[in-house]
Amino acid sequence: MGTEVIGMNKNKVGNILGINSILPAIVSMIVFFILSGPDADGYLIVIIFSLLSIIGVFMAVIGLIFDKRRITAFIGLVANLIVLVCTFLLFLAMRIGEV
Repeated sequence: MGTEVIGMNKNKVGNILGINSILPAIVSMIVFFILSGPDADGYLIVIIFSLLSIIGVFMAVIGLIFDKRRITAFIGLVANLIVLVCTFLLFLAMRIGEV
């Protein structure tokens, strides 16, 4: 009884969360190509990337807790952390450009 979460075992929940944690990184790349351009709103892009990346990291951490194999959740965690670092660098470049 303790290993079931909503009728599924922990490994299956962890695997689903690990796969779903990769999706925010993919959506971030798609949003970047849609919103990029000379008159793009950089702050909107930073907000979208940050929110998607934080959601992805949260799902990956929960997936790491539940899954025994942990490979998909680890890939999702790394991908979302890379997006978060790139978002920070983009925000830093925008702030430096204002000076």
